[in-house]
Amino acid sequence: MELALTDEQRMIQQSAERFLAQVASSSAVRAAMASEHGHDPEVWTRIARELYWPALAIPEEFGGLGLGFVEVSLLQEQLGRSLLPSAFFATCCLAIPALLLSDNSALKAHWLTQIAAGEITATLAYTSSARWDDSAITVSAQSFAGGYRLNGEYLYVVDGADCDLLIIAARTPGSIGEAGIRLFALPADTPGISRRQVPTLDQTRRLASVTLKDVELLDEQLLSEPGQGWPMLRDVLRIACIGLAAEQTGGAQQSLDLTLAYITGREQFGRSIASFQAIKHRCADLMMAVECARSASYYAACIATEYLNIDGDPSARQQLAEAAATAKIHASEGFFQCAAESIQLHGGVGFTWEYDPHLYFKRARASEQLLGTPAFHREQLAKQIFGEQP
Repeated sequence: MELALTDEQRMIQQSAERFLAQVASSSAVRAAMASEHGHDPEVWTRIARELYWPALAIPEEFGGLGLGFVEVSLLQEQLGRSLLPSAFFATCCLAIPALLLSDNSALKAHWLTQIAAGEITATLAYTSSARWDDSAITVSAQSFAGGYRLNGEYLYVVDGADCDLLIIAARTPGSIGEAGIRLFALPADTPGISRRQVPTLDQTRRLASVTLKDVELLDEQLLSEPGQGWPMLRDVLRIACIGLAAEQTGGAQQSLDLTLAYITGREQFGRSIASFQAIKHRCADLMMAVECARSASYYAACIATEYLNIDGDPSARQQLAEAAATAKIHASEGFFQCAAESIQLHGGVGFTWEYDPHLYFKRARASEQLLGTPAFHREQLAKQIFGEQP
């Protein structure tokens, strides 16, 4: 496996860095997160229709650019550095993988074409509790002739209040464990759906609760075959963890960069505090945390690209699971360490609203919980290693 970036990938990375330097300054991010929708619609229009970021990992047959998840992860890393509020993570790391792994070719073509053209945004909703495994799926899917009737509520839906397409998971009545789980794709304005934005610690990423009351869907809106709902969703969540890990890696790097810039200019006892040995040791530890997260993230992105290219080959599923868990563990802990140390090394001003470390600290804490904590993923990794989980 080649882990070095190609010239094309470096161009994508550098192009994203230049673009975000223009549109994602600290003042722009703060203005966007305080706005009604939580993001700047004009910036998203440029991202979707000028830069074609959502189209990167979509096959050319659906109007995409036919690249892979490595390119998506490179963009995620840059977005993590800037904290730009956008629908990129929800659309490209949650919804698109679900559509790519679906066996419903008509549904896949219908929605992927619109996403690639920048016409819609999308997200995934499945958990109804603070858990991230199959037990979190409690929305009921009562079958009737030709379709299903759904009732229940989803929590922690990323960008759920403003997206155009919902990928949702529901459980048929009486099913136990993984059995009976179904995945559906439906417009977010389907009758019976109500969405409500919820306040969160991280103001740069909006979460929502989505309530379904007697929502009727047709069999044609099913993304998964009977018995394949949870295995497919589990793969999607693992890929999303890899995308989130890339974002966390970018946030960790930026936290370290902010810290280095501050301590270099801050003087005490007639010298820069960056010259103190104790400060150097702490910064070296942060650099090691960032590099560990980056290595795990890049490797996992390569695994995700291969997995999507071979259309979910079961023999590669364990490799994807191990890579995703490892990346999420290292990136979550590395980002939190860098963000927390950034506040400490900024001294008294590290806690103030005018400085940016608190924004990264909040994103680090919130991302650590999203899609499972490091403890959750260590448990999943152990089950994989000992053969307790496929």
